[in-house]
Amino acid sequence: MSRIFITGSADGLGQMAAQLLVKAGHSVVLHARNEQRAREALAAVHGAETAVSGDLASIKETVALAQKVNNLGLFDAVIHNAAVGYTEPRRIETVDGLSHVFAVNSLAPYILTALIHQPKRLVYLSSGLHRSGDASLKDLTWTDRRWDGFSAYADSKLHNVLLAFAVAREWLSVFSNALEPGWVATKMGGPGAPDSLADAPKTQVWLAISNEPRAMVSGEYFYHLQHRPFLPAAADPEVQEKFMTECARISGVQFPA
Repeated sequence: MSRIFITGSADGLGQMAAQLLVKAGHSVVLHARNEQRAREALAAVHGAETAVSGDLASIKETVALAQKVNNLGLFDAVIHNAAVGYTEPRRIETVDGLSHVFAVNSLAPYILTALIHQPKRLVYLSSGLHRSGDASLKDLTWTDRRWDGFSAYADSKLHNVLLAFAVAREWLSVFSNALEPGWVATKMGGPGAPDSLADAPKTQVWLAISNEPRAMVSGEYFYHLQHRPFLPAAADPEVQEKFMTECARISGVQFPA
């Protein structure tokens, strides 16, 4: 039996992955942005161990969330599932003065990865849209650029791949991978999404618990349990390091070597 922590598991793919893991006999800790949502998550995933809360749009709350997770003990895997979508019509500024999309989708996974005790496996949910992301990493927080919600989301999904690959390079004892679940009919994806909703949570579950040799790898990118081409710049150590350095500067959280 494995013990897994899943961010953003009050609904959508995070909740679906949690249900699959619990059904398979694993111990799952859920996450939601506030206590009310955490209670709702527990009610929806019968058999989950517990749920913790923390608003990933806030650096302070994300740091506190990492401590809450560490207080629960060690985990075999962490699935970084939480994200906001590309429909924000304007730049929403967080309490820290950051773009909401960057804070939740990009910076929060970095902070949690840096501060949660190292698990055996790390799984990051990206998107096929990461291939449209800006690998120059200029103006990560969208302070100077004219706002474009679609591009901001694509950037953030590229950041998830950069983080997964950087961790794979730095932490050789950890399996760290990224995946795209497909465009599916969740609250974020919308009712017209064409991919299989039933298949969408399976790859992250597989990467978190499977003992198949194909799943026990690091620094790779998947779609529906198969390797998938990714933006080549994501494999560039210089681009990865630039992203990690900027996240450390913005958050004040240093990544442990």
